[in-house]
Parts: sequence; C-alpha cells; structure tokens
Amino acid sequence: MPRSTTYSAIVLCLFMLGLVSKGAAQPEERKNTVRMNVTNPLLFGSKAIILGYERKLSSHQTLSLNIGRMALPSFDLGILSDSLTLNNNASDRGFHLSTEYRFYLRNENKHEAPRGVYVGPYYSYNRFSRSNTWSFISPDFNGEVNTDLDLAVHLVGIELGYQFVFANRVTLDLILIGPGVGSYSIKASLNTNLDPDEKSVFFQELNDYLADQIPGYNLVLNEAEFRDRGSLRKTTVGFRYLINIGIRF
Repeated sequence: MPRSTTYSAIVLCLFMLGLVSKGAAQPEERKNTVRMNVTNPLLFGSKAIILGYERKLSSHQTLSLNIGRMALPSFDLGILSDSLTLNNNASDRGFHLSTEYRFYLRNENKHEAPRGVYVGPYYSYNRFSRSNTWSFISPDFNGEVNTDLDLAVHLVGIELGYQFVFANRVTLDLILIGPGVGSYSIKASLNTNLDPDEKSVFFQELNDYLADQIPGYNLVLNEAEFRDRGSLRKTTVGFRYLINIGIRF
C-alpha cells in the first residue's frame, strides 16, 4: 500500500473511532489522550513512527510523553556526483524520546485542558544511525568507502500550540512554534583507509549530499569542521513544530 494511502487510512480510522464512540461516551472526565505524530513520517519517511500520551493533571495543565522510532530520509542509490556514488544502504536505525509540560491558558480558552491554546517547556532527543557503501573517485583513490553515520540531537525549549477536540474524543494537536537550544553531534566513521586529503574530499562530498537529504541540515550542521574531519559537535538555536492526531479516553 502506498505510504500516503496508509497514513490517510490511519487518520480516517482515528476519526471514525472517535465519532462512533460518541454515543457510548460516559459522563466521567477523560484525562488521557493517546496520539500519533503525523509530521515526522512526512519529513523522514514511513519508518518514523512516534506515539504519544498526554495526561491531564489539573484543569489547565497536562504532561506528555512521546516515544518511537526515527529514521533518516531514504538515500537514493545511484550516481550523486562525478566522484560519489551510493551503492548500498546496509542498515538504518533511530530513536525518539520527548516530553512536554503544557499550560492551557485560562484567559484564552473557554474550555479546560486539553483543548485550546497552550504554552510550555519541552525536551526532545533524536538519534539516527546508518551504514552505507559508496563508490568514491579522487585523484589518488578509486574504490568503495564504507561509512557508519551517527547523528544525535538534544533540544530544550518553549512551545506554543493549539489543540482541537472533536466530539469530545478526537484531538488535532498543532505545535506552531517551538524555539529552543539544541546540542548537535554528527560523526561519519570510515571503514576504508583514505589519506587525509582524500578524506577531506570525501567528507565534503558527503556533507553536500546530507545537506540535500536531511531537513534542516543547513541550518545547524553544514560546517567546515565536518568537511575536514567527518565529525561535528555544536550548540545552537533549534526549532520544533509538528502535528499530532489522537483519541481521548
């Protein structure tokens, strides 16, 4: 089944479940929401599956936990430049963990949490790893290069969002603005012997390719340090925005 059809079917099922259960709704308060992140699969591919849980703590405060699998976008096999060709995607792994404390604004919302405008702090951790085999041509080298790419991101910040609740069951959660401070680490380990000059050329080609493949790469990681050494650690401004669809119970 095509990726877009799969996610459309999931979204439709969530809405139908909420509408069907409306008639069987109980008078007790629903304090729990389970949800699915629908933004990351669109950006990173179908392997990015993140589920969340939001718990109502008081009339205007909630706590959320999100966990799941992350993955870098698919790298297309084939010729990338005059000197670099991607031959094989050997493995692709990733992990996501985040938490949020939300304050649903009393003066802006006529309903209690989890409906309406909210602000609050968040913490997010993403880790990606991938093994690839490349064909690399330079003045002094012509052969295969094996890489183990590892990318880790810690992000702490403040978010502003709005959550809709339909039929008292189905939620549509929009994190609109999420500026923060991020710690970024990327490393490309080589399992092939290259001299320093060849490594520099290879890392520059790899850096340019990653900038085209990974959303937001140019904003935080496209640096000369990676081109020279194949690794980079830096702290800089980051951002967060996403859409969740969920069910209350």
